[in-house]
Amino acid sequence: MSINDYVRWFSDIRVGDVALVGGKNASLGELYSTLSKQGVRVPNGFALTADAYWDALTAAKAWERLHALLDDLDKRQVDILAQRAAEAREIVYQATATGPLREQVDAAYRQLEAEYGANLAVAVRSSATAEDLPSASFAGQHESFLNISGADDLFETCRRCFASIFTDRAISYRVDKGFDHFKVALSVGVMKMVRSDRAASGVTFTLDTESGFRDVVFITGVYGLGENIVQGTVDPDEFYVHKPTFRAGHRTVLSRSLGRKQMRMVYAERGDGTKNVPVSDAERGRFCITDAEVLKLAGDAITIEDHYSKGAGHPMPMDIEWAKDGADGQLYIIQARPETVISQRAPTGFETYALGASGTVLATGRAVGEKIAAGPVRVIADASQLKEFKRGEVLVAESTTPDWEPVMKISAGIVTERGGRTCHAAIIARELGIPAVVGAAGARDALKTGAMVTISCAEGEVGRVYEGALPIKATHVDLSEVKRPRTEIMLNLGNPELAFRTAMLPNDGVGLARMEFIISEHIKVHPMALVSPEKVDSAQARQEILELVRNYPRPADYFIEKLSEGVGMIGAAFYPKPVIVRLSDFKTNEYARLLGGEGFEPKEENPMLGFRGAARYAHPAYAAGFALECAALRRVREDMGLTNVRIMVPFCRRVEEAQRVLDAMAGHGLKRGENGLEIYVMCEIPNNVILIDAFAKLFDGFSIGSNDLTQLTLGVDRDSEIVAFDFDERDPGMLEMFRLAIVGAKRHGRHVGICGEAPANYPEIARYLAQLGIDSISVNPSSILRTMQVVSEEERSATAANGAPPKAAE
Repeated sequence: MSINDYVRWFSDIRVGDVALVGGKNASLGELYSTLSKQGVRVPNGFALTADAYWDALTAAKAWERLHALLDDLDKRQVDILAQRAAEAREIVYQATATGPLREQVDAAYRQLEAEYGANLAVAVRSSATAEDLPSASFAGQHESFLNISGADDLFETCRRCFASIFTDRAISYRVDKGFDHFKVALSVGVMKMVRSDRAASGVTFTLDTESGFRDVVFITGVYGLGENIVQGTVDPDEFYVHKPTFRAGHRTVLSRSLGRKQMRMVYAERGDGTKNVPVSDAERGRFCITDAEVLKLAGDAITIEDHYSKGAGHPMPMDIEWAKDGADGQLYIIQARPETVISQRAPTGFETYALGASGTVLATGRAVGEKIAAGPVRVIADASQLKEFKRGEVLVAESTTPDWEPVMKISAGIVTERGGRTCHAAIIARELGIPAVVGAAGARDALKTGAMVTISCAEGEVGRVYEGALPIKATHVDLSEVKRPRTEIMLNLGNPELAFRTAMLPNDGVGLARMEFIISEHIKVHPMALVSPEKVDSAQARQEILELVRNYPRPADYFIEKLSEGVGMIGAAFYPKPVIVRLSDFKTNEYARLLGGEGFEPKEENPMLGFRGAARYAHPAYAAGFALECAALRRVREDMGLTNVRIMVPFCRRVEEAQRVLDAMAGHGLKRGENGLEIYVMCEIPNNVILIDAFAKLFDGFSIGSNDLTQLTLGVDRDSEIVAFDFDERDPGMLEMFRLAIVGAKRHGRHVGICGEAPANYPEIARYLAQLGIDSISVNPSSILRTMQVVSEEERSATAANGAPPKAAE
């Protein structure tokens, strides 16, 4: 080969050139040469081909020496591994010091200077010829170098990059993955540095990294250079964008989470390289990029995924690095590769995990993976302590690096004080299939070496470390064994953090999405305290509210955004299946416990029968708060485009009350029938059943709330120990209530379902409802498979006996 062939410019590289320039460079070339015209910005650069590596080592007669070092190497002997790896790197470093290679690097660098300016700073990145294959990520195995200026420094850095093919961790990784050391080569990528040290950078995935849910783009970002995200030294901002509605033209961020962003990686003042500097409190308190920039990144990610999917013949989720240039303000894509862990999960079944008991929480952070594990703690302060680590221990550290991977592979779980869900610890934990809690501030103090703990990532976005070894329930479900009945089996859901994972269960949508969890856990403030903060009596509460709303034009905007994001996450997870969202149904004592709420709520002897549900919405004491609920739902349906969201009115006592609520909703832009809006009502008061014909004229559907309907029909408080034994949905009177509700709704062609746990707790009730021809049964996620089985069996029995599916009794 001619020596002039060692340099290939991005414009001449395509995705099929992996054997020549490695996966990373092949992907950069594909992006630069084919997607730039679609608005995806990629900095220009060039690759030193794998032939440069092969030829240099052959000319230096290096192969025999390398075989002598590596052929009989036992990677478990860590000291010998380190010694031989260092010798191998020196061999490659010396071999690549050739005059022809230097000349080509100098010439290519001068060409980049002509395009971007003298003494241009570049990034130098490794690109293995076996890199980014579906079976292996090679993430962090080889070296990358940032802020390299000048032809001499560039050439020396390229040699160091070539030599990094024999880092300790790369050797160990290849052994684990079954790659032959001598069939993998390294190409070196040289690309204009994006001045993200003056702005921000991050990582984008075209799927949710925890559940594998495919319909979202997940974006993380920090201030400065992006190495801090990968290394897990900072906690990034996080954003979700919903792909289907984005494609339909809606441009709204689905949800956002503010990270701590403790440090910013910038260029060193003297010479090449980088350093970390603290981030001010003011900057940490706001997002590192705007919503418009989040949406631009999402659009780029969807374009990239679509482009790669064409060649694959199926959707190909992508792992993308981005950087914002502080000089020109533009966003650039600096790497894209197929996602290699979550997307490879077999779709034939899934496992669910749950704790069998409660316990004391010692530390919390971001949950990675959806598993639970227990083991003794091992706190690692620095790499010198890794040799003390034992199989099955829980690794606790400030952060992790690729050099720690041999220890991570034998750990039961990982806890880090820093990092987000795209940091090194998170990536490796997913690949290993173990739970990790990242960004758990104070974990090294709270968790003591030797103490037994349980690490749980199966409770939503928040990962928890519990004291002691708690019982763990693991359930494997084979999808081929799930029989889907004709009756719709839907889900009850309140926690948006569980939405993506739950949506992957067999289901027909959400029959009950509760607002209360979102308000109490994510918003935390009484709606009226945001409408009229000056009326909050407590100085401490006023200060806490002020802190929560500091980044919003109005306090009320905080409520609207947070509630719409929570509802939107559930709506997006199940889109386009129906998601029935129940308006807030706190009782007065529950509302009073919200921040600033005590002064806005009356004290009632019996809150269950008091100022709750529909009674509040048009009442002067809460009408302004209800307007915020409506504004949030309108944002979900109109701005987010989630028109699969239906609205349900709870605890509606009288027909006149129903009309007042519908009028109020219409006044807030939620008019029944407009933009396909369907409005349901809870059927949970005997009067709803008695007057079902009148209620049917006002609403599109009914959801039987078996808990309250049973209490009010039987006159039993199920929370009273002395009479709770009489609370029984199987009572003949209750069965008749169910029958009347279903028959009445069917008489008017209205949808009728049930959202209580009675069908899950008592299979005979599920069978009875199926016999009546109920349209849907909505249960908690843990009960859905059992309920499907019971209803399927009943339908088959009815068909066998009558030759037709069950119908509503007359």
